[in-house]
Amino acid sequence: MSHQSTLIADNIEQYLHEHENKDLLRFITCGSVDDGKSTLIGRLLHDSKMIFEDQLAAITQASKTSGTTGDTVDLALLVDGLQSEREQGITIDVAYRFFSTDKRKFIIADTPGHEQYTRNMATGASTASLAIILIDARYGVQTQTRRHSFIADLLGIQHLVIAINKMDLVGFSEARFEEIKAEYRQFATNLKAPDIHFVPMSALEGDNVVNRSEQTPWYQGKTLIELLETVEIDRDQNLSDIRLPVQYVNRPNLDFRGYCGTLAAGVLRPGQAIKALPSGKSSTVERIVTFDGDLQAAYPGQAITVTLTDEIDVSRGDWLVAADAEVPLSNVFAADIVWMHEQALTPGKLFDFKLATRDLSGEISSIDYQIDVNSLEKHPAERLELNAIARCQVELTAAIPVDDYRTSPGTGSFIVIDRLSNVTMGAGMIRGVAESRRKAQHQTDWAAFESDLNALVRKHFPHWEAKDVSDLLKR
Repeated sequence: MSHQSTLIADNIEQYLHEHENKDLLRFITCGSVDDGKSTLIGRLLHDSKMIFEDQLAAITQASKTSGTTGDTVDLALLVDGLQSEREQGITIDVAYRFFSTDKRKFIIADTPGHEQYTRNMATGASTASLAIILIDARYGVQTQTRRHSFIADLLGIQHLVIAINKMDLVGFSEARFEEIKAEYRQFATNLKAPDIHFVPMSALEGDNVVNRSEQTPWYQGKTLIELLETVEIDRDQNLSDIRLPVQYVNRPNLDFRGYCGTLAAGVLRPGQAIKALPSGKSSTVERIVTFDGDLQAAYPGQAITVTLTDEIDVSRGDWLVAADAEVPLSNVFAADIVWMHEQALTPGKLFDFKLATRDLSGEISSIDYQIDVNSLEKHPAERLELNAIARCQVELTAAIPVDDYRTSPGTGSFIVIDRLSNVTMGAGMIRGVAESRRKAQHQTDWAAFESDLNALVRKHFPHWEAKDVSDLLKR
């Protein structure tokens, strides 16, 4: 493998130090079947010189039996590793690949384009900060394009790169590029992603992937790798709302009690006034302890142990938040759920729910509507089949702090687990507190009963007033 950096040969220690301090971008590739997602990743790895010689030799040999590019090396085989993927020429499972440049480290998730693998695509998107959505220049915006854009947006991905691929098959036409760009922008008015870029390219030939193409002199924007290297992701994290779900209470001796967990949001410092949820007990951060020593500040994603100045009751599953934070507590909330199991979801069945570090029992009490991921239309549903996405009402056995997923993904997401098999059945994104349907129905039934009783009493006892009936019911 030939890397771009000469420090590997000249000063390996300096190279490793610089490499360790590069920031990391996780991104996914998605789009319609045969749009060239796997080929694009292979081209990125090849042109950034991140393929070992034995890997190149292996895919060169495999290209003769499983390739789809004639006599040239089929770079898609770098990520399509399953036998069934190579036989069919499609992506089935999520494949992860790592590579780096002088400016940034990357983890790519190659996600399948088929509708039946929507759950796989959602899994890959759940940890990504950016999505590359490929569009075949011959066909423009397709059903899968809209579906994957919607799922990426549903999962809170804020940066979209629309890679208009196979431009070589339309003669690198600027008019065709602008036509697809306008078509996608019209659809994107339904999305919340604030940052969208468009790149004309050919993954097979390498145009505008890593190296700028001479075939598109009319395109003055950045190449794909330049966009990946320069996109700002630091502002994507929530640094204002402190969220530390407690994973473990560390009590090695009588003189130390620490609360361990990964900081999900906010910046935590010694001296910070905090409170524990759901108890509401207050204290102050005394130390932030790590294996490498105490920290003066902790940031999202860091695994830390926090000690407090007061002895308050904090257990696994509790949250540490800012003392003045207003976090609603409820056992009922609305959520968008992606159903991931062949056994259909029917409301009312008991499940186990894992939210951050807390495990609770509960049920999906109702389905408000199912979302057609192809047209984004909403329609009623009594059950959810595999790969379906719907807005649901979740009702748990105890009240918990409720965060909106878009504000804090780490504490605003959950998984649904079957109580008998322990299999993950679905994944959800919380959208806000909701009123218990049972409570609302009870109030409606009681009001109807009181109205009927009042009418009956007034009929047989005309001298009674409504106030008398109300007083009687209160007794």
